[in-house]
Amino acid sequence: MYRDETAEPDRSAPGARSARDARTQDTDLGHLLVGLQLTDSAFPSGFYTLSHSLEGFAQEGAVDRDSLPALLHDLLRHGVGPSDATALALAHRAAAAGDWAAVAATDRRLHATKLNREMRQAATRTGRQLLDLAAEVFGGAGIVRYHRTVTARRAPGTQAVAAGVVYAETGVPVRQAVAADLFAFCASFAGAALRLRLTDHRLAQVLLRRTAPVIEETTHQALTRGLGDLGATTFAADIMSARHERAEARLFAS
Repeated sequence: MYRDETAEPDRSAPGARSARDARTQDTDLGHLLVGLQLTDSAFPSGFYTLSHSLEGFAQEGAVDRDSLPALLHDLLRHGVGPSDATALALAHRAAAAGDWAAVAATDRRLHATKLNREMRQAATRTGRQLLDLAAEVFGGAGIVRYHRTVTARRAPGTQAVAAGVVYAETGVPVRQAVAADLFAFCASFAGAALRLRLTDHRLAQVLLRRTAPVIEETTHQALTRGLGDLGATTFAADIMSARHERAEARLFAS
């Protein structure tokens, strides 16, 4: 049977890092690994079954390869940023402080900003799946507690709020958590564009890289908002999603 025989390094040896510096760097690395796992398309929360209204735009012929970046940037700045990213930041801070009433209030507010059934169902389906899986993968009393709250229907369990709880319970700083979730949204959007034949693999990577400054901008703005500021203003996306909900054929859940 395989055994791990790696020796513990001698931290007292000359030139060795201090124990405090080593612990800090190990903690930072641990936070990075949590973010990488949660944003991986292989993480089965269902987030990557969504097109985030892109399929609706494609069905109406309202987006093409050239206009794809502008659509993504507008969705970040006026949709995901003021709503989901803001909710994630608020939920993260509340969960870290043990204020579960504030977490649930943020959850209900975000759910109410989803103007059509398709978006509401997508948010809660992925959020509940995330909590259920995270309770097993990461553990943590807060994750288990909020999972029970959502299961008991005392809160809707939207994806962004669920992510905020998970990131807070795993110790990932709020700024890093918001940026990671925004990147996951962009990666999911790019993946949907690939399957809808709106781009290719190389241009999808160019799209993600060129969107990085917008992710940074959107993260900063999300961290400055309060609960009263939570809400999106992407009316075209809401209309496309509503039409997509009634489409005869759909590749994506939203």
